[in-house]
Amino acid sequence: MSNRRLGVYICHCGGNISDYVDVDRIRDAIKDEPDVIETKTTMFTCSDAAQQEIVNDIKEKNLDGIVVASCSPKLHLFTFRDVAKRAGLNQYQYIQVNLREQDSWAHTDDKEGATKKGIRLLRNGIAKVRLTEPLNPIKVETVPRVLIIGAGIAGLRAAIGLSDLGIEVHIIEKSPAVGGWMIKFEKIYPHDRNGKKIVENFIAEIKKRDNIFLYTNTEIVEKSGSLGNFSIKLKTRDKDELSINVGSIIVATGFNAYQPQTGEFGYGIDNVITLPEFKELIDKSNGKIIYNNREINNIVYIYCVGSRQQPTTENANKYCSSYCCNAVIHSSILVSEINPKIHQFHLYRDIRTYGKYEILYEEACKKGSVFIEYNEANLPIIEKSDGKVKVLVKDMLTEGEELEINSDLVVLVTGMVPRENKKLIDVLKLPVGLDKFFNEIHPKLRPVETVVDGVFISGTSQSPKNSSESVASALAAAAKSASLLMKGYVELEPVVATIYPDLCSWCGLCLEVCPYDAITREKYADKEIAVVSNILCKGCGACVPVCPYDAVDLKYYTDRQVKAMIDALAQEV
Repeated sequence: MSNRRLGVYICHCGGNISDYVDVDRIRDAIKDEPDVIETKTTMFTCSDAAQQEIVNDIKEKNLDGIVVASCSPKLHLFTFRDVAKRAGLNQYQYIQVNLREQDSWAHTDDKEGATKKGIRLLRNGIAKVRLTEPLNPIKVETVPRVLIIGAGIAGLRAAIGLSDLGIEVHIIEKSPAVGGWMIKFEKIYPHDRNGKKIVENFIAEIKKRDNIFLYTNTEIVEKSGSLGNFSIKLKTRDKDELSINVGSIIVATGFNAYQPQTGEFGYGIDNVITLPEFKELIDKSNGKIIYNNREINNIVYIYCVGSRQQPTTENANKYCSSYCCNAVIHSSILVSEINPKIHQFHLYRDIRTYGKYEILYEEACKKGSVFIEYNEANLPIIEKSDGKVKVLVKDMLTEGEELEINSDLVVLVTGMVPRENKKLIDVLKLPVGLDKFFNEIHPKLRPVETVVDGVFISGTSQSPKNSSESVASALAAAAKSASLLMKGYVELEPVVATIYPDLCSWCGLCLEVCPYDAITREKYADKEIAVVSNILCKGCGACVPVCPYDAVDLKYYTDRQVKAMIDALAQEV
């Protein structure tokens, strides 16, 4: 018996839980668990009224630990931590049990089984909270300075936003020029603004400010430290080195355009070009569209080149690049403005002019563009014939009728692919997703944050985006950085590894497996032991199982807690 005073609160979640799990039966099953003083069920535990009821119970019944059984802690972890703090209870003496995603939603066809599982999950949470100890966040002072990697539209806009807030910014760009893809184009969708002018305006704005520093031909080669105070080493193409300290890092390294393989949709045949090449061709036109010294009168666009590829394709890009439909339809409208007599045929799998961009599709139709649907089982065939390009396609809108289109120009609507960033990944230790773009923690709740505290991602380094979406994510990353740096300090999670010095006899195994360089060797009495940096440690726990002396433990997930949780799960229901 631990003489704890625990409260347990089980949520109906408006039926999301209670429709598939008998919450009253769960309450009755755990109400007599050792140390449990209070058990309640509520319709919405996250509601203001329910939160206040928990606060009152903690104060009036002297509860020293609470369990909330509701939805994923990704949604309401901090909600109930704040509840604990408002009641004077240490926030790390609260445990959340995921009764929705891990139980009710997973077993909608088996209420009896889901209820039994719910009882086990509650016992598991009670076993853990019984062994919790008060923990305090780790406070770190911050440097009011940000490093932005990449000087495309996202990086430049983030820099201006941070500058407006009084934060010093250092932008590095590994190429000789800034502006990324945007500097190459004139009219861009949906507003017909000139991409070059947008970049030039950003650069002019940056030159006015004395707290933005821009470096071209420069890359990051080394990073140490942690959120609030990173030590960064930069190197220029001339091998000059520069060291700076920053509080956070924003990655805005952009994308590469998909480069088709020779023979893919006729690529390599004269007059078969990619979307970026076509966009530059339009921008250079002056009353006529000329390619290979011939005026263009018939154009065929083939969609989904390099995106939504078949799984059998080597290194297939299974994602939709999202911007391409809008970009090519906008380009076709520009073509109609240059010469309305040009015939334009769009061969698509699906049209994804989402949101307000549907207007572009409607306008293209009105200007004479013809849209022909193909499917992935019958891809268009492109052949060269009598100086022209012949395109054979089965039109799904006419039940598979075979069409032959003679074209002066075939445009492969190529999507975005992630930029080669191996060196950067190694330096920053950033994870990438299955699509090889940088991965955020959660697409809805933490859309620009990464698992490396203080390192944010933005723009097309994260996923395919158009210019306005890239700017929006850049400003989100800037806002996140500013919120950390402007108050002068940050609080880090205290869920970190800890070493028992009396048990440790340095073997180095923990150092080998630590992905965050958080472990060092230090002298202790007459021996050497491992020491964990609380600031660098991310609480991944990789060091715990490899220690042959059981000298490593993880706060909030100690060996005692984990064993107690396993025993609780194993109990008969």
